[in-house]
Amino acid sequence: MSLRIGSGIDFHQLAEGRALWIGGIQIPHHKGAVGHSDADVLLHAICDALLGALALGDIGQHFPNTDEAYKNIDSKILLKKCVELIKSKGYSVVNVDATLCLEAPKIRPYVTKMQETIAPLLGVELDAVSIKATTTEKMGFAGREEGLMAQATVLLQQS
Repeated sequence: MSLRIGSGIDFHQLAEGRALWIGGIQIPHHKGAVGHSDADVLLHAICDALLGALALGDIGQHFPNTDEAYKNIDSKILLKKCVELIKSKGYSVVNVDATLCLEAPKIRPYVTKMQETIAPLLGVELDAVSIKATTTEKMGFAGREEGLMAQATVLLQQS
């Protein structure tokens, strides 16, 4: 069995008047992430981890922010396309471990819904999707609520 590990990281600014999409779900908050797509930082990090595991480039290469086709696109579509790509290369997802870094809102109440959204897109069980969150103790851009960050690691196995 051939295994491949990939890691991904993504950052987005936060601004008033935007919806906050994290892990494929909309979370109520007075600020939302800014981006060309829906700016789902968690799904973007998972996409980059999937692509990185097979040396397939990054999310910006596959879905450039200069392409109007991806303007305001639902990041679940991007994740599905990344999964289809790795499957076309003969691999499937074993698990994903992700960490969000943001001061607010608190993520714990939404983790199960995120897992329920992400797991079917990856073709895995709920317990194969780990989502954690931390703050920066009010330090830096995340601590000042100017932005947020997500990091993801995936394990792929050859099918």
